[in-house]
Amino acid sequence: MGSDLNDFQTTIRSRVTLAGVGVHTGKPVSIGLAPADADTGVVFHCLDADGQDHEVRALVSEVALSDLSTVLGDPSRGSVATVEHLMATVYALCIDNLAVDIDGPELPILDGSAAPFVEALDQAGTETLTAKRRYIRVLKPVRVEHGASWAEFHPYAGTRLEVEIDYPTPTIGRQAFACDLGAEFFRTEVARARTFGFMKDVERLWAAGYALGSSLENSVVIGEDDRIINMEGLRYPDEFVRHKMLDAMGDLALAGARFIGCFRSHRGGHRLNANALRRLLDDRSAFEVVETQRRDRGHSAEMVTVAGPRAALWMG
Repeated sequence: MGSDLNDFQTTIRSRVTLAGVGVHTGKPVSIGLAPADADTGVVFHCLDADGQDHEVRALVSEVALSDLSTVLGDPSRGSVATVEHLMATVYALCIDNLAVDIDGPELPILDGSAAPFVEALDQAGTETLTAKRRYIRVLKPVRVEHGASWAEFHPYAGTRLEVEIDYPTPTIGRQAFACDLGAEFFRTEVARARTFGFMKDVERLWAAGYALGSSLENSVVIGEDDRIINMEGLRYPDEFVRHKMLDAMGDLALAGARFIGCFRSHRGGHRLNANALRRLLDDRSAFEVVETQRRDRGHSAEMVTVAGPRAALWMG
């Protein structure tokens, strides 16, 4: 079923910190990543306008906004924005439990990719806990559509993502990327893909209060002449669709448990990803919650269905 389908939950061994600016706020922000107990999941500790600490769980039920980035929590009390790159990394590196302290409203964009988060979490190391890891196994197709865009889940013996984008510009055009998710593949083929945007949209975004921290140091920018402005060019020939894959991983990590199945999207984005995940979790006939169970003195394993309260822990 894939090398990341392991028996037990994990967390990190030691605390690490990262600092930068928010891509939308343009303000300095620092975060601390710390170990967390089993069955905690990923929890953000963020401050409201009065400096009060609020706990926000990384669950799709907490998604407040999901257009240009994924925002968790209630913006009027305590919320945290642009969580997708960190969440993708946590998911791909098989880290189940993590506490995140943040001193601003938005995670730092760093270099626009997940690579700095990979480096930080590798530095922290991983610790295996004694609690069993749970998985959401897709049992039947689930699909959402919005205009020409769609996203869907299908049963699959592993964790697979297939993402396709289609932009009316020759620099991007139609690109597709698919993978069976694994930590090493993520490190080499997905993590370094950066966020991207168009110079023609900058003034509109600034006027709306977005992209105030965007720069050529953290974004791939396509100019008015439909050429990439960044001097170093692309990190991958198809960096655009790989970054959309990265975003999708981060949004799907908000299930609160790892999933066994195939996720496909066409011309997707944060909102569509969240809606597809909600559609799946709202239909209890579309999935089951399972754990691994060892047989033959640990030499083989099977997935068994989890019933009762433990099966619903990820739902908050």
